[in-house]
Amino acid sequence: MDYGLRDWARREPQRVALEFESRPAMTYGELETQANRFARLFRACGLQRGDHVCGILPNGPEVVAAVWGAWRCGLYYTPVAHTFSAREIAYVVQNADSSLVLGDARFADKLSESCEGIPHRFAIGDLPGWTNLDAALAAQPDTPVSNEAPGALMMYSSGTTGAPKGIWRPLPDPAKGHAGPPSFARDLIEIFGFAPDTRFLSPAPLYHAAPLRWSLAITASGGTAIIMDRFDAERALDILETRGITLSQWVPTMFRRMLALPEARRRAFNAPLHRDCWHAAAPCPPALKQQMIDWWGPILSEYYAGSESVGLTRISCPEWLERPGSVGRAVKGVLHILDDRGQELPPGTPGNVYFDPPSRFAYYKDAAKTEGKTSPQGYQTFGEIGYVDAQGYLFLTDRQEDMIISGGVNIYPQEIEHAIETMPEVAECCVAPIPDADFGERPVAFVVPGPAADADLAARVAAYCREALGSTKQPFQIRLVADLPRSDAGKTLRRVLRAQLVQEAAQTEVNA
Repeated sequence: MDYGLRDWARREPQRVALEFESRPAMTYGELETQANRFARLFRACGLQRGDHVCGILPNGPEVVAAVWGAWRCGLYYTPVAHTFSAREIAYVVQNADSSLVLGDARFADKLSESCEGIPHRFAIGDLPGWTNLDAALAAQPDTPVSNEAPGALMMYSSGTTGAPKGIWRPLPDPAKGHAGPPSFARDLIEIFGFAPDTRFLSPAPLYHAAPLRWSLAITASGGTAIIMDRFDAERALDILETRGITLSQWVPTMFRRMLALPEARRRAFNAPLHRDCWHAAAPCPPALKQQMIDWWGPILSEYYAGSESVGLTRISCPEWLERPGSVGRAVKGVLHILDDRGQELPPGTPGNVYFDPPSRFAYYKDAAKTEGKTSPQGYQTFGEIGYVDAQGYLFLTDRQEDMIISGGVNIYPQEIEHAIETMPEVAECCVAPIPDADFGERPVAFVVPGPAADADLAARVAAYCREALGSTKQPFQIRLVADLPRSDAGKTLRRVLRAQLVQEAAQTEVNA
């Protein structure tokens, strides 16, 4: 049977699977050995098919090997952000019913508090009360466990609109699950064409779904994943130029930071082998994307997906230049635009974006939240609002949770943001609602000034909005801020701004 990783380890054990900035490279033979040892360790701890493992780990080979090991034991593996607070880590570890936790001694202050009571705890480095992971793995055989059965990833949503939610699916059928690459890799290989000559740059943390799944899929297809310790704009350009990168995957915040580098560095950039660049995870303003295309050329493609993995759209650079703002046509799942009653809407009419997915997900131990993302027909959604054109290209207008209802009128923050971000003096913008006694909610625009901005920027933004937007979409306030709150994946945390405005409104009411 073709296990992806194992097949390549048998054929070309010296082929390089993983490269890092500060760690030695790992060959396919070494990755296979480490994956087997993880599987052996999990079995030695008594874990049974369907049990859960959590990893609070920095970018490194342990992450990839642990997922492959869990896969071979029929376990669920959940990566947890080491940037979380101790309380947030504890929430995920407990919510996921973890039987075993992998950690790193560098995060001792968070792990000691958050993982108490977990039966099995292994740490990279020395951590009181935890077993040394390197020693535990070295004591295990490097051969496959018996009766291998496929496991799965159980990712948690980013939590940008509330507490993270575990995304659960039944484990694959053991009789079928090892036919070809694992489920966490198979669709990506088919959709994006990963191949043995692919050299993929992953600049983001492996506790996020896209960087982890793309890196795993690369190791299932015989390519090489080059994984940065953490994103740094100038270092990313250096790696693209010097390490033969052919494929990369980004979020829009990274584009902003690279474009903010000195002009001399940007002009000197030269990476002729870099022929395929994808971005996703957060809306990319058309003006920002056009700047990247002007700089890097027509290699910028986009896809729209999510941790729930119910569907995927993609759009090439030439297609996008014909339809600026689109995220493409569906290549996984069948796309549907529904009104609030679950009825199909015609092209050009905004509604709730659903997919009829290849397989349905459930939020772990939360049937109500699952029902809220599932239509009467059984379609499922990431939570966006948008429309399709006559050719089936999807345009996103906002998230369902972000919509502002002001005086009974639906206002989509992204529409205001994109309008304001077309101004050359504006670096970026986020719109959130402030409670209002008369209107219910009113939009407030938080604007980050660009290098060309001056003291009159707020007034010019207001004047431009009066010209570019209808009367119901005018920002109630325009606030100039140094930066916007973000998750470590680069997503703007609108909920932080919303909470700030709610608190301000409540204080105003108390003082009135």
